[in-house]
Amino acid sequence: QVQLVESGGGLVQAGGSLRLSCAASGRTFSAYAMGWFRQAPGKGREFVARISHSGASTYYVDSTKGRFTISRDNAKNTVYLQMNSLKPEDTAVYSCAADPSYRRSTYSDSRYYGYWGQGTQVTVSS
Repeated sequence: QVQLVESGGGLVQAGGSLRLSCAASGRTFSAYAMGWFRQAPGKGREFVARISHSGASTYYVDSTKGRFTISRDNAKNTVYLQMNSLKPEDTAVYSCAADPSYRRSTYSDSRYYGYWGQGTQVTVSS
């Protein structure tokens, strides 16, 4: 098993930046691909980004391409989400998740991520 704890959320003006961190403990961090998801009030959970076990491959939802960057440091057991040019529609609770599989076809499907953090709130004001 792996335990995940997010940090770095907060209130920022539109156009600003935030960097989210997700620290993992427990089983070997590199045994998991890592994803970020978000959930806005009254909406379902949305895939944001995924990074492969080694960090060599990344995937993004179209609405964040060019603005968000996912990265990981396996030596520090941490995955990051750098968010630039933030928009009010990015407001949500952001959660990191771990997927032990090497499937690529299901990278955006939250059902395949077995471990989740508690989430961190990101609020973007206009």
